[in-house]
Amino acid sequence: MWCYRYLRWIDFRIFPFILALMGISLLVNSAMTQIEGGNVFLTNSVVAQIQWFVLGWIGYFFFAGVDYQQLRSWSWALYVGVILLLVGLFLTTPIQHVQRWYRLPFLGRGFQPSEYAKIILIIVLSHFLDSKAKSTCSFRTVIQALILAAIPFFLILKQPDLGSALVLYPMILVIFYVGGIHKTLVRSMALFGIAILLLVGLIFTHLISYETLRPYATAFLKEYQYERLNPHTYHQKAAQTAIALGGVCGSGWHKSTFSGHEWLPAAHTDSAFAAYAEEFGLTGVIFMLLCFFGLIYFSFQVTAKAKDPFGKLLSLGITIYLATHVIVNIGMMCGFLPITGVPLLLITYGGSSVVSTMVALGVLQSIYSRRFLF
Repeated sequence: MWCYRYLRWIDFRIFPFILALMGISLLVNSAMTQIEGGNVFLTNSVVAQIQWFVLGWIGYFFFAGVDYQQLRSWSWALYVGVILLLVGLFLTTPIQHVQRWYRLPFLGRGFQPSEYAKIILIIVLSHFLDSKAKSTCSFRTVIQALILAAIPFFLILKQPDLGSALVLYPMILVIFYVGGIHKTLVRSMALFGIAILLLVGLIFTHLISYETLRPYATAFLKEYQYERLNPHTYHQKAAQTAIALGGVCGSGWHKSTFSGHEWLPAAHTDSAFAAYAEEFGLTGVIFMLLCFFGLIYFSFQVTAKAKDPFGKLLSLGITIYLATHVIVNIGMMCGFLPITGVPLLLITYGGSSVVSTMVALGVLQSIYSRRFLF
């Protein structure tokens, strides 16, 4: 099942980008949690993040050595398991007023099933559409595919975790499109997504008044749900202020006057991009974006070199997963999208996001290293 020989054929060009992003994560974590031990690097959060990185690399090399075709036989068990975990969240005590995490007291950490649900849904949909290649346009296949996608989507939305739901939607859409699902469904989903994105964009660019739209929106949305579209929250303004203060070269590591004084909410988690932008400025942001570009570019290369439909669907779904996280998180911090808790991959502090991302990258390398076998 696992074969170390295939590790020789993985794309090592992706390593510098992963390591650079991990380095950025540690710099941000250290600077934003300096209160723990003064002006030092190894704060408690940095040590915890390093532990998650180590676990992530273990997951990366394990899945890079596993034949990705084996994921077909695991897919349904993984799907049922993650659905049970998502349902079980509603029986737990809320953490920060939401039901997204399981407490793991023996590890002193939290476990967020929705992060793994994204990867598992990609695997399941890729396997399902590949197995139904001759009937993807049939009504039965369309309904089955919609049900498979809708169950985790609405369970995650109910937590509530709008951010993860936002990431799932483009992933599902692209897999449906490439997998050959009926064009009417794909076109309808695309138009709906564009309409929602356009409306949100108009609100956050102040071309449509948030208050003017309130009476119409609250006719079918609850007040707290509509409040998520408020472009005038303190978090939104604080993130934009931190980015602006960074200027071209930034204030310097451990020298931020805004983020470092805890005026930026969730500075080492959801707002890591804004905190990094204040300390390293436009120059640092360009470097970060180049790292993400390299990561996503080489992920698309895997899709181009995949030799079977399952591999193409799987690798493309993972690539969209990576790209969507980056676009949505940076869009939130820059004031173009509502802040919904989407992590910035490999930078935001948190174990579930790090491990699931590294597992996804490991699956990509499994596809890449077996590109000569067909």
